[in-house]
Amino acid sequence: MSSPANQAIRPPSQAVPEAGDAGPAGKTVRRPGPLDTAALLISCSREGFARARAFTRETLSCWSLDHRSDDATLVITELAANAVAHAVLRPAAGGAAEVWLGLSLDPAHLLVTVSDPADEPPAYTPADVTALREHGRGLYIVDALAQEWGWASRPPAGKSVWAKLSTAPPP
Repeated sequence: MSSPANQAIRPPSQAVPEAGDAGPAGKTVRRPGPLDTAALLISCSREGFARARAFTRETLSCWSLDHRSDDATLVITELAANAVAHAVLRPAAGGAAEVWLGLSLDPAHLLVTVSDPADEPPAYTPADVTALREHGRGLYIVDALAQEWGWASRPPAGKSVWAKLSTAPPP
């Protein structure tokens, strides 16, 4: 994991299924364990993004985290859009590119991950955020909403970009 300060949180690479577990787009995977986890294979389409948002809202509702739903959904949307825009052009060997959404919950934090087949790190360059740019502001939104975020490589190829959100209700 990119952040040594939070070793108790499961690394993002474990929040999504292994490559052999892949199924059709829209497949949901839930793993029992010390953390509640859920994962979804996102199809790279408008419908796939809509399903990812609905999946995030439904999962958080099941976990009694409706108060975090808007922020988590926005973070997922931004990370998934980045994955599709920058990684889907390089499909995984032997098939179509896969983008996985992962959600992990511990008592104090919600960890959201988006995994893709590209090895390049996310491009976040501090710049004039007041500029009226059409593209390139997604990670600024993630940075504003998350307690912290980062990325981890997923050998043999790919990466997981993660963001950690508090589970505490708003003041």
